[in-house]
Amino acid sequence: MKPERMMRLSKSCLGNAEKQAVMEVLDREFLGMGAKVQHFEQALTEFFGRPAVCVVNGTAALHLALQASGISVGDEVLVPSLTYVASFQAISATGAKPVSCDVNPRTLTLDWRDAELRLTHQTCAVMPVHYSGGVGDLDGIYAFSRKHNLRVIEDAAHAFGTTHNGKRVGSFGDIACFSFDGIKNITSGEGGCIVTDDEQVLQQVRDARLLGVEKDSERRYMGERSWEFDVLAQGWRYHMSEIMAAIGLVQLGRIEEFTEKRRLLARRYDELLARTNRLISLPHDYTAVVPHIYPILLPEGTDRNVVRSRMLDAGIQTGVHYQPNHVLSYFGHGKTLPLPVTDNISPKLLSLPLHPDLSLADIDYCASKLIEVING
Repeated sequence: MKPERMMRLSKSCLGNAEKQAVMEVLDREFLGMGAKVQHFEQALTEFFGRPAVCVVNGTAALHLALQASGISVGDEVLVPSLTYVASFQAISATGAKPVSCDVNPRTLTLDWRDAELRLTHQTCAVMPVHYSGGVGDLDGIYAFSRKHNLRVIEDAAHAFGTTHNGKRVGSFGDIACFSFDGIKNITSGEGGCIVTDDEQVLQQVRDARLLGVEKDSERRYMGERSWEFDVLAQGWRYHMSEIMAAIGLVQLGRIEEFTEKRRLLARRYDELLARTNRLISLPHDYTAVVPHIYPILLPEGTDRNVVRSRMLDAGIQTGVHYQPNHVLSYFGHGKTLPLPVTDNISPKLLSLPLHPDLSLADIDYCASKLIEVING
C-alpha cells in the first residue's frame, strides 16, 4: 500500500521571497553574470569576513581552487575516500591524482595520520571534507599541512554556517569551497563559492570562471562584457548567473532560521536514537555544527537495502552518504594501503531525512519507525 505522504530525505526550502527575487531578475531580462552576482559576493564576503568568489557549483569551486593553487598533471591530493565523487572529479579535472585516505571512525572526517602515511614527493595538497557539517580534527590537519608544506583546500559543501573554535568555517585557513546546490544549508539553485585571503588565487578564479578572459568580472558586474581581451591560462564557463545570485541572497538572509531548525531536528534525533544501543549517531556539538545530513551507523550485519525498503514502505526516504571512491572503477586503481575504517563503516551508513521543512513530529516518526525496523 502506497503511503499517504513521503518524507523526503532532503529538499530545497523556498518561500515567496525567493520566488519574487527570481521574478525581478526575469523582468530585467538580464540572466547572465551581473550586478546581482557582485551583490551576493559582497554579502558572502561580509558573512565570512574575507573575500568570496561565486561560481556555478561546488564542484567548480573545488576545481578552480585547485587549479589556482597550481595543482596539475603529476601532482597528488590527499582526500578521504568517504565523500561524494565530486571531490575526486574536481581533483582529476586538473590532471592531478586523488589519493584515497581513511577517516576517523567517530567523526568520519579525514584522518590526517593515515593521510601522512600516503605522502609522496608528488603530494601537493590535502582536501579535508567536512562530512555532515563537522570538521573533525581541522587543527591537526592544518598542522600536518604546514609540516609538509601542503595547500589546504577545504571541501566545506556540508558546513555552511558551522563554526570551529568560535570562528565560521571559511573565515580562516587556506581555501574553503562551498556548495549552494538545491539541498545544501543555503541554496542558490545551483552555485558555489571559493573563500580565501590569497589574492592571487582569487584573481585566477575570477578569470578562470569566465573562460580565462582577463578581468572580465569587472565588466560583467556592470552588465557589459570584454570584446578585446587576452587569455593567459586555461579557463572554464563556471560563472554564476543572476538568477542563482538572487536566490542565494534571500537564502543567506535566512541562514539563522535554517541553522536553528537543523540543529533542533538533529538534537531530537540524537535524543530519540540514544534510547537504543543498536544505532550510532555522530557525536556532533550542535552549538558549533550546522548539520547538513543526519547519518547513522546500522548494527553489524544489518541488510541496509532491507532497512531502506521498509522505511520507504513507511513513507520515509533514506540515503547513503557515501559509497567510497576507492571502490569506483575510475578511481580505484593504484591503491597501495588499505582503508579499514572506511571499508568497515561505509556498508553501515544510512542517512535519515533532515531539512528545515520537517517538524519535530516528523523526526519522531522517522526515528520510531527506524527503531521498529531494526528491532523487527
